[in-house]
Amino acid sequence: MPEQQSTLSREFIAQQRSRLEALRRQVLGGELSATSRRRSFEELHGDEAAEFEDQAQDSAQEEVRQAQHDVDDQRVADIERALQKIDDGTYGYSDISGDPIPQARLEATPEAIVTIEEAQAREQRR
Repeated sequence: MPEQQSTLSREFIAQQRSRLEALRRQVLGGELSATSRRRSFEELHGDEAAEFEDQAQDSAQEEVRQAQHDVDDQRVADIERALQKIDDGTYGYSDISGDPIPQARLEATPEAIVTIEEAQAREQRR
């Protein structure tokens, strides 16, 4: 693996670290913001009488929120792993196969920790 690491410049890796840290703040900040908005709404309207339709809508919205939370959790885990790989000197290599991840993929998805083929296979298993 180390000989392939040289294809990613130090500048590129430093840029990716900055992007990953900003992305982590963005994902975590979005989740905190959504939680804050939900709490504020509940504080304002929590004691109002609810109708069946309201409860059904709340249930549907909660399912969407939970799905987004799950996606965010996975994304944060991938971001954390990518940052760890930078520290370890293995950024740009798949966690599954050890194959190099193309720089274009890393530019598009800095938290990529597997090749596109491995990511697609992972999604199909879910």
